[in-house]
Amino acid sequence: MVAMVTAHGLNTYFRFTHPSFPACAEKMAAPVALHLEFGGGAELLFDGVKEHHVTLPSQPEPWDMKQLLVWIQRNLLKERPELFVQGDSVRPGILVLINDADWELKGELDYQLQDQDNIVFISTLHGG
Repeated sequence: MVAMVTAHGLNTYFRFTHPSFPACAEKMAAPVALHLEFGGGAELLFDGVKEHHVTLPSQPEPWDMKQLLVWIQRNLLKERPELFVQGDSVRPGILVLINDADWELKGELDYQLQDQDNIVFISTLHGG
């Protein structure tokens, strides 16, 4: 909604937003293209597919690892989610690398994803 106010012969425009329309919706975070890799047996939970090139859609706030894990569960994970996630994080025994660095050095779940990031999930749990 736009209103025009005239003050001393000058036109001044003010932008009004309906209260039910979130202010953050005016500026959306861009889509994020990622390369996801699953190894060490974790790929078996994803129909045996080790590499996935995905594009996360635009959303009001930037994507972070916590949101990525939810997206992976809803869109890629094919079976036995309890072997990949625990609560809102990865299960203990899943090593996570962000651009070849341990995710603990990047902020773990709070890391904000960047376009073209390479995220690797490696299971260190092996049956015997």
